[in-house]
Amino acid sequence: MEDLRSQLKELIPEQQERLKKLKAEHGKVQLGNITLDMSDFVPRIYKAIGGMRGVPGLLWETSLLDPDEDLLLFFGNSFLGVSPSPNAESIASPLFLGGEPLLKAFCGFFLDRQNHVYKAIDALPLTAHPMTQFASGVMALQVQSEFQKAYEKGISKAKYWEPTYEDSLNLIAQVPVVASYVYRRIYKGGKAIPADNSLDYGANFSHMLGFDDPKMQELMRLYVTIHSDHEGGNVSAHTGHLVASALSDPYLSFAAALNGLAGPLHGLANQEVLLWIKALVDEHGENVTTEELKDYVWKKLNSGKREFALKHLPDDPLFQLVSKLFEVVPQILTQLGKVKNPWPNVDAHSGVLLHHFGLTEAKYYTVLFGVSRSLGICSQLIWDRALGLPLERPKSVTMEWLEAFCKKAA
Repeated sequence: MEDLRSQLKELIPEQQERLKKLKAEHGKVQLGNITLDMSDFVPRIYKAIGGMRGVPGLLWETSLLDPDEDLLLFFGNSFLGVSPSPNAESIASPLFLGGEPLLKAFCGFFLDRQNHVYKAIDALPLTAHPMTQFASGVMALQVQSEFQKAYEKGISKAKYWEPTYEDSLNLIAQVPVVASYVYRRIYKGGKAIPADNSLDYGANFSHMLGFDDPKMQELMRLYVTIHSDHEGGNVSAHTGHLVASALSDPYLSFAAALNGLAGPLHGLANQEVLLWIKALVDEHGENVTTEELKDYVWKKLNSGKREFALKHLPDDPLFQLVSKLFEVVPQILTQLGKVKNPWPNVDAHSGVLLHHFGLTEAKYYTVLFGVSRSLGICSQLIWDRALGLPLERPKSVTMEWLEAFCKKAA
């Protein structure tokens, strides 16, 4: 890991100068206009009361979703070009450095279990949601924060990134251990499985959960990689960045991010998708026709309310059903005229894939998402510190202020 640290130390001054030049030469460039509502999808028009959707208000170095190519880019590089066999190790270096992958970045780096963390989790009832138990375990890890210790001793701002780096790597290494303990505690009688440090990050996580099928380990590698980062404006990433902007350490920041991830409109999506599909099967059976699917989707909408899979489970009935949904749902959403991009994200398939290989406890799926997201959030926290990004403090206004402003502008 010292190699990664030394590479960061060389890269940071270059990025600091790049940001300084950007502000000096282009600080007055207007990025777009802000409108009051979210009634249209006109490019470069942003919404004040529409959840700030589309407002370019964050610097997030680690990833960017290219809307033209529909590609997630890590430091300007396509995910597909990161590694011939993507895994957490191969994605870590592009997230941290924007450079070549360090394939062994986390191998052998799992830290020892800490009893106080398990006591904190065990204090909760077994009926507590897995995300509640996971976030509690992460909070218990905070007592080891190197950033907090350094800040209390008076570290200079220029060196904030260094203890943040130590905390981030420790946190990334420990979250699979904590997450697997939560799974074993709730669903497997509390019998934890030790890490096998001969395995890579994703495979080791699968092993500690209790799944040693090579195909499941391959799936977990892919899952952790795909979910590692997705720009900075989503709830969990933005929350982590926001809390960290107050100089909270990575443990506090990531725990806050997990609480955002636990929401049904964000990280709970893969759980909700699988439950939705099961409800569909209960009503129409596994051999539902395309027309029945159309009727079902319209009914749900009116009430208000993929390579891996093709290779390993083409005959799985739930996967076949999801494939039919890919054919039906985008057309319906396009007809509604209210959806800019009707195509489903990875959560549409991930729950079905996990279910196929035996991880059937849908309430736990968001914890998997949280382990994955530690890579992106923690790597960005290092860059937040290195670039000296400020406390985040957007301006809010009242409805009265908006009424007065709009009346004046009319």
